[in-house]
Amino acid sequence: MKKILVIEDDLPVRENILELLEAEEFDVIGAENGAVGVQMARKHLPDLILCDVMMPELDGHGVLTTLRTDSATAAIPFIFLTAKADKTDFRQGMNLGADDYLTKPCTADELLGAIAARLQKQAAVTEQYTTALNQAQEQLNQLIRHDSLTGLPNRLALRERFTEILAQASQAGHLVTILLIHLNRFNRINDSMGYQVGDLLIQTMAERIVACLQPIDSVIRLNPEQFIVILSHSEQNQAAAVAQLVLDRLSIPFVLEGQEIFITTSIGITTRSDAADNVDLLIKQADAAMQTAQKQSGNHYEFYASGMTVGSLNQFLLEANLRHALERSEFQVYYQPKVSLVTGEIVGAEALIRWFSSSQGFVSPVEFIPLAEETGLIVPLDEWVMTTVCTQAKQWQLADLPPLQVAVNLSGLQFHQTDLTERVTQILQRTELEPQYLELELTESVIMQNTDATIKKLDQLKTLGIQIAIDDFGTGYSSLSYLKQFSFDTLKIDRCFVQNISCDSKNAAITTAMIQMAHDLDLKVIAEGVETNSELAFLQQQACDEMQGYFFSRPVPAPEFEQLLVTGKRLAD
Repeated sequence: MKKILVIEDDLPVRENILELLEAEEFDVIGAENGAVGVQMARKHLPDLILCDVMMPELDGHGVLTTLRTDSATAAIPFIFLTAKADKTDFRQGMNLGADDYLTKPCTADELLGAIAARLQKQAAVTEQYTTALNQAQEQLNQLIRHDSLTGLPNRLALRERFTEILAQASQAGHLVTILLIHLNRFNRINDSMGYQVGDLLIQTMAERIVACLQPIDSVIRLNPEQFIVILSHSEQNQAAAVAQLVLDRLSIPFVLEGQEIFITTSIGITTRSDAADNVDLLIKQADAAMQTAQKQSGNHYEFYASGMTVGSLNQFLLEANLRHALERSEFQVYYQPKVSLVTGEIVGAEALIRWFSSSQGFVSPVEFIPLAEETGLIVPLDEWVMTTVCTQAKQWQLADLPPLQVAVNLSGLQFHQTDLTERVTQILQRTELEPQYLELELTESVIMQNTDATIKKLDQLKTLGIQIAIDDFGTGYSSLSYLKQFSFDTLKIDRCFVQNISCDSKNAAITTAMIQMAHDLDLKVIAEGVETNSELAFLQQQACDEMQGYFFSRPVPAPEFEQLLVTGKRLAD
């Protein structure tokens, strides 16, 4: 049912119009003057507005001007009703953005005809916009799910493709086989011959792998130096034949820019008929087999065998040390500056945890964060980080440094704790930090676990005054619908889209679309992983709001970050 707002100070006229529209099964709202009409329009967001021109205090022209300057009401169809038939008055109303102009008295047919025409036009415009938006979403998803260098599906598309192949194989009673192909010492090629040659090598390597397969098989670029091949129906001997063919083809020298390049590859293979949808398990098994193959001096393949676990003892020791690391004060918080691309000044920071183990030395977050999440230790760890960050931010304020918004990454386990809001409130009260200086960063996978609960939790946090950022956008669900559905303030573009952005047309297109889309939704945009001047220039050209990355500063301990603030370091420095 369409909702129509009628703004008319003449009570009999207003009641007659409302009665007519109700009889036509419209949902109607009446307003007795212009000021009330503006309030009603903002509150109810009607599908169409009928408004008298001559009203005391705020006349119809004032109402239209006010609504057209508000993004929430600017596009609502607006029809003037007036007893004045003066052409100057008519032109003024139309110039202000009115959609139609009816003189009173008018017949019921005239009024209903004008309303129908405006609603039909609005519906057509909305349909065109929705179609364009859906097409843009589809194109964005296509770009995001394909590797920009090789054109192959990437890690994001892996699960979808695996699910399709598994369903087909299950129906036909076939096995599902995964080959993990690893390019050995790829970093040495990049370092000695340059990234341009390295890119050409990966492209040619991908072409050779594809040429070894059947059309029904799939190739995915898993990461910079690894490919996944999914064979939809193969026995063990067939998988071995494919692996050997790939090794043979890749052992042929590559001639790139006049240089002959020899490479070695290692392949891990796992074949399962009862894998269900656990592609992660299969990849881990293939990776374990690939590491065994690497020990055979290159150009070798290995099948996964039961018990072929990787680093199980190290994992056991790591977990044991992790359980005592907090009480031993082995963790530190590092801060990476967020820099305005308008002023060049530091406007915030992202807090990142570092572990300096007394027995194992520096332990990468890539190693201990997944373990902390698996064991549940991430909850007290997250709380310690948040307390440390809020305390530090307040200390900087007390030292008369510019107040900054500091972002804390929140794990899925911590976010879905029922008492999260209460815990955050207690930390803010205990550290005396104002809520607007704390930002919580969430990944796409975290917020999509339970959308109803997520909406409620985000609303609770927003009520406190905390800012919410969606982190690593583009590496997960990347849906316009959830960006509109959830209460975000900031969108962070993942570094994988920023790398080589000035010379990679696909990454450039994706990033440009993300920035425009976020700004259309009134979101601030931060680009992560900015490392070169050309990447910075591109982001500034696209009106990206902020950046962080090694181009300006690596993550640094609190004293070093404070020194950046004291010296007033800027992008131009």
